[in-house]
Amino acid sequence: MRFTTLRAQSPAAPAMDSASHRPWYDPGMMADPILDQSLLFYMAMTWSGQADIGECLETASRVNSADPNSWAEEWTKTADRLRSVAEAAEKQNHKVSAGQAYLRAATYYSAALHRHNNPKAQLVKDNTLAASKYFRKAVKLSGIPAEPVQIPYGNTTLPGYFFRSPLAKGSAPVIIVHQGRDGWAIHCKYIADAAISRGYHCLLIDGPGQGEALRLQGLPFRPDWESVITPVVDYLVKQKDVDADRIGLMGLSMGGSLAPRAAAYEKRIKVCVANPGVLSWPDIISGFLGQIDPKLNGLWKTDPQGFNSLIASISTQVPSWDGGIRDMMWKHGAAAPAELMVQMQAYSNKDIVSKISCRMLVMDGAADEYSQGRNLFEALVCPKEYMLFEAGDPALQHCQVGAQASSSARLFDWLDENL
Repeated sequence: MRFTTLRAQSPAAPAMDSASHRPWYDPGMMADPILDQSLLFYMAMTWSGQADIGECLETASRVNSADPNSWAEEWTKTADRLRSVAEAAEKQNHKVSAGQAYLRAATYYSAALHRHNNPKAQLVKDNTLAASKYFRKAVKLSGIPAEPVQIPYGNTTLPGYFFRSPLAKGSAPVIIVHQGRDGWAIHCKYIADAAISRGYHCLLIDGPGQGEALRLQGLPFRPDWESVITPVVDYLVKQKDVDADRIGLMGLSMGGSLAPRAAAYEKRIKVCVANPGVLSWPDIISGFLGQIDPKLNGLWKTDPQGFNSLIASISTQVPSWDGGIRDMMWKHGAAAPAELMVQMQAYSNKDIVSKISCRMLVMDGAADEYSQGRNLFEALVCPKEYMLFEAGDPALQHCQVGAQASSSARLFDWLDENL
């Protein structure tokens, strides 16, 4: 079945829990709605064997919403416990059990750093090293057909994992996958699993501002994402088992803005998937600022110091807002909120969208508050298709969080026909 029709009507409202007036996909366990969505994100990784629902819910139940450090501390405790379980199993030569426990521990070490209250804390580096170490141990012990890679990038390298499909005959298509502002390469294992089971190779990467590249190498985001993806493509075309004419690129979350930008300039990309589609990331940020306080929009241009002061005032009243702003500044290398807003203006595809010539798939969800999927789809002049997950489908949330089975099936059905 193909999903090529652009819906003209507005999607139906998602089902609500009549008792709590919350949508079914809102766990309602965290005071910070971002962390509530993050909890669902990590629970969803059970599909790829990277989490267990009970472990996630038990961890979340211990988080003290009044303590900004509690989320990190409790997830780290869970990760430490799983690491101990894995080490004991490994000593007894129970390789399968050890590999499974290491895989979940790696997830929980990374989960602890989701919008960490202090990016410079030693825990950030320690957990990142642990997540990398134990993901790699899991790959080795479990026989997952993946290898850690370091992709030449300027005067340094970008970390990634190359999943080679055992089903591939000769050279095979490959899809490059990266996350956005909060996700890591290891969080995309479910896409790699889906790829190799269909005969595709898959390369998961952490670009600047993401995962290990940010936390271990200090690389902040950059708007000219083609400067990131071109070296990645250069690496892939040198691999003997990769079909250089069948290279796909997928960006998730904020990656739905970055990947189209790269595809506009890197012409060796045959297909590009934006999940969700983003035409202008600064417009999304401005929309959220306007909801907080209408005075914020435009103030960063006319009165940068006044903008910084107003942000500081709001942050004292809303701790989660404070952590979110500092997290964004860190990931973009900005010293102050107003400077961050200046930088964000470069993350727009409005002026370059007409340069995209490869086939595009825009994935979208009826309840995705970060999406500009329709806007991007309508602006594209290349071959394009729009895939909407509507109300009634459990994949209607941001990046289909909580519904990896449905999401990956529809994605790869499309790729089977277009890559």
